[in-house]
Amino acid sequence: MTSEPEQQLGVGTPDAFQRLWTPHRMAYIQGESKPSGPGADDGCPFCSIPAKSDDDGLIVKRGEHVYAVLNLYPYNGGHLMTVPYRHVADYTDLTDVETAELAELTKQAMTALRAASGAHGFNIGMNQGSSAGAGIAAHLHQHIVPRWGGDTNFLPVIGHTRVLPQLLADTRKMLAEAWPTA
Repeated sequence: MTSEPEQQLGVGTPDAFQRLWTPHRMAYIQGESKPSGPGADDGCPFCSIPAKSDDDGLIVKRGEHVYAVLNLYPYNGGHLMTVPYRHVADYTDLTDVETAELAELTKQAMTALRAASGAHGFNIGMNQGSSAGAGIAAHLHQHIVPRWGGDTNFLPVIGHTRVLPQLLADTRKMLAEAWPTA
């Protein structure tokens, strides 16, 4: 038995699609909290996050030169970024110590994500420059996106929508507790 699609007045042409509203994404689309310029004092969120508490800043781990933070607009649950404290745009501008700690926190993030969520694989990378897709090109950050077998389904491909099964605060707590002590 098939039912007729529910008529949704005022939301466009009636079709068979259901709507999954994600109004929180509008802040990202409109560029909320994006820096106004390339300098550290131009509203860079990666420069202001370390001054917040771990809970408020969604910081999972603080190192000496680099910290790990949840992405506010994640591709998947547990999507982290490793970010140097120093406001630097290009990977080649990192010091050897910063490069080593960025790599070490990335390894620790993978370990924590496997322990906490059973991630099967990862997409790891950074977009260098706005033409390469960096949302905040002025401050280097590396993405660590956990992946699971079968997690690429119709919703992101057809509906350009991702379903995240956990609140960011809960994800932060879970990963912080699973972070390796090394």
